[in-house]
Amino acid sequence: MGACDLRINLGGMEMKNPVMPASGAYDYFEHNADVFPMDRLGAVMVKSVHRHPREGNSAPRITEVLGGMINAVGIPSVGIEAFMAQELPRFDAIGAPVVLSLSGHAPEHYYESAEIVADDQRVGAIELNLSCPNVGTGLPFSAGGAIVEEIVSGVRRRTKLPLYVKLSPNVSDIRETARAAELSGADAVTVANTYRAMKIDIRTGKPVLGNISGGMSGPAIKPQTMFLVYQASGAVSIPVIACGGIATWQDAAEYIMAGASAVQVGCVNFVNPMAMVEVIDGLQQFMEERGFRSVEEMRGIAR
Repeated sequence: MGACDLRINLGGMEMKNPVMPASGAYDYFEHNADVFPMDRLGAVMVKSVHRHPREGNSAPRITEVLGGMINAVGIPSVGIEAFMAQELPRFDAIGAPVVLSLSGHAPEHYYESAEIVADDQRVGAIELNLSCPNVGTGLPFSAGGAIVEEIVSGVRRRTKLPLYVKLSPNVSDIRETARAAELSGADAVTVANTYRAMKIDIRTGKPVLGNISGGMSGPAIKPQTMFLVYQASGAVSIPVIACGGIATWQDAAEYIMAGASAVQVGCVNFVNPMAMVEVIDGLQQFMEERGFRSVEEMRGIAR
């Protein structure tokens, strides 16, 4: 342990450092199992699990754009019951807390999934994906405070596990939905999901993605999400998890200074599977050089 202690308590879940993958942005087993020990991470995030089995959207599902990528994968899933029985046991020996991301088409899907998960101690926390732009009509459940309150309060009654709420950036005021999540029992909010976007193939004159539109992620969205994190962290007393365009430790440091307590690393993992370890090590060195003794000591100094 160096002079700077990176440990945090994220809404009731203890983490050795504030770094985790974004949902769906890292494969811990088949492809990246031997890249680095997974216990280096503050937590591991599970790709969103739907209430029922689902195949996802039609191909093509991903396209590269300047400064990032657009995905319309559509959350393919084995369903929550199969996941708990078949997939969750694979995480037993991973050495880091497991954050289980839940998705659905209707509020009842979240309630039913929460009842199945209940207070399973193999799960460190639940993240409610209320903001994926690639499911159903593409209208996120976090578009307004009322629907956030309805779903979060319903899930809160069904589990005592730490509860995080992943919010959409495609709103008029992130502070409204962040406050709604907090008032309904959320222990943290993740700011934010991807931005609605599309790409056209000029050779065919047609949209590139099978779903027409998708969610944009990558370095290009960082300045926009930075402001949302800054706004949200000033509006709520619960922790804010920053998610959007983090590729380096400098990005993570900037988000923490804006008010984030933890960060989720997404798009860059597809081009650099060591990125999260580099973020952890770089953040530790920077904070020690600057004399910060903890994440909390640095958090929000941009204010």
